[in-house]
Amino acid sequence: MSSNRNIRYAVAFVFITSGLMKLYNGELANHFLSLGLPYPQLMLKVVILLEIVCGILILINKAVKNATIPLIGIIVAAILLTKVPHLQSGLLQFAFNARLDIVMLLLLVYLYKRYPS
Repeated sequence: MSSNRNIRYAVAFVFITSGLMKLYNGELANHFLSLGLPYPQLMLKVVILLEIVCGILILINKAVKNATIPLIGIIVAAILLTKVPHLQSGLLQFAFNARLDIVMLLLLVYLYKRYPS
């Protein structure tokens, strides 16, 4: 069970940090706003809230399965919007640029399957 705890800590760290950086780093927030999403200001706030709240839930081992669902959606969207365009530079470049996103997606799926509702 300690491996589950370590995975939870790692996933929580990445998402809480990501949410806080979007909140406090104007350059990162502006990059998010430039992605062409509908209602970009609202989407930014929703993503920040979900990353921080769901990250905290995973960290404290509460509603882990439910907390992974929106984070899986966020990570899939991040891959599609910010990493798939790198495919034109080649598969290796895409794999390199998407490595953290892909690892986080795999860990989120693992947590989703491992924890009860």
